[in-house]
Amino acid sequence: MAARAVTLSAESAGAEVAPPAEAADCVALEFDAIYERYFDFVWRNVRRLGVPDCHADDAVQEVFLVVHRKLPAFEPRPTLRAWLSGIVARVAREHRRAYARKSPLARSLAPPLDPDEVESGAAGGDEALAQAQATRLLHALLEGLDDHKRAVFVLAELEQMTAPEIAEATGANLNTVYARLRAARKEFEQGVARLRARDGWRSR
Repeated sequence: MAARAVTLSAESAGAEVAPPAEAADCVALEFDAIYERYFDFVWRNVRRLGVPDCHADDAVQEVFLVVHRKLPAFEPRPTLRAWLSGIVARVAREHRRAYARKSPLARSLAPPLDPDEVESGAAGGDEALAQAQATRLLHALLEGLDDHKRAVFVLAELEQMTAPEIAEATGANLNTVYARLRAARKEFEQGVARLRARDGWRSR
């Protein structure tokens, strides 16, 4: 990632460092660029990781609050996207658990709406409907995966991240990432097969 702070000159022992206010300005400028570039990435993935629509805005806001707080200490060893993905996964897990603790009545008052449906609004009516239905189906299938496999599957299959990036994002070792991805793909395919069998039975 591009340098986050003012570059320091080490030509002499008396080299001046950037004043705190200037350093803070640099961090703020970079945060604005990150927010602009990755907002859609964060929003669609808090939903893909199970945060219901009624909590999505709060979850996204929390993700960027964490980013803003931790940005000055960010080290470019993981990619920025991997770093963000780790934050998204943790925030999504917390919000999903909080939502699950609510009563069934409270949950029923806010049926989930997929972010991809909003993005499809510019498309034609039939195309938008088809995309919305496909998105709902995708999210229903993702619900069948546990937290770890779901995170790996989303990052690998939907965000096209590499296994090393996913390992950085999730804190798992590379072999664990590969094992979770294999298991997630198998369970996802089994879910697709069940839905096809069900729809085939209904169409008889």
